[in-house]
Amino acid sequence: MKYVITGSLGHISKPLSESLIKAGHDVTVITSKQENTAAIEALGAHAAVGSIEDVDFLTKTFTGADAVYTMIPPKWDASDWKRWIGKIGENYAAAIKASGVKYVVNLSSIGAHMPDGAGPVSGLYRVEQALNALSDVNIRYLRPSYFYHNLLANVGMIKHANIIGGNFGDDKTTLVHPNDIAAVAAEELLKLDFRGHSIRYIAGDERTGQEIASVIGSAIGKPDLPWIVFSDEQNLQGAIQAGLSEEVAKNYTEMGHAMRTGTFYEEYNHNKPSFSKTKLEDFAKEFASAYNA
Repeated sequence: MKYVITGSLGHISKPLSESLIKAGHDVTVITSKQENTAAIEALGAHAAVGSIEDVDFLTKTFTGADAVYTMIPPKWDASDWKRWIGKIGENYAAAIKASGVKYVVNLSSIGAHMPDGAGPVSGLYRVEQALNALSDVNIRYLRPSYFYHNLLANVGMIKHANIIGGNFGDDKTTLVHPNDIAAVAAEELLKLDFRGHSIRYIAGDERTGQEIASVIGSAIGKPDLPWIVFSDEQNLQGAIQAGLSEEVAKNYTEMGHAMRTGTFYEEYNHNKPSFSKTKLEDFAKEFASAYNA
């Protein structure tokens, strides 16, 4: 089988590609950077260098594939982040239609039922809507929870202020490891037994902010590390001070607000999956390695 994977050598796309190659399949990995070619080929995959903003490139690369895996990478300099995310979804839809691909596994997110109010995830709502216009294509939307790796953004805060936190965390936050998402994506692509348009939620653990702080803190020698729930304004200003653009900071703050109020989890709570294998305590070892590096 021939697969095309977007996302280059990212936290999900790389292990996903490795799984498909190990199973004996032909894999092409799309990357925007020529310098990634050698590493992609070292996996045993083909490298397709180009931009996901180029529909003609996507169409050419998708043509002949049995299935494609689509995801939206971050765009740190976007002037309208949700709009840009939605436009990439439209690009994917156009290329899928033109190339004749019949199976798509798309990386979305918990909260993608929200057309607005969920930051970048409301951009993923637009992606799902663009792909839903493809009536003759089988699409599985993967809606994972908050990535453990997002917690690594707190390393500097812990080192400089001895706190960890966000504008959410009073109630339980649902977490998942990218490796577990990659495993689900590989399962779906290897089976290709989904029909129509369907959603699969992915989660690995559920913890309050203070539970996250305690587990992470114990792993780095700070067992009394507190989780601070910031106001939305505090979160916004902190993100800007950390170097994010105002547009990206606003979107992340909006997502945190949706998590805190519970609207983010409304559909997930009615469709909870069995938890995947990686728990917070497992990830805490990775966090400690990054913290101590």
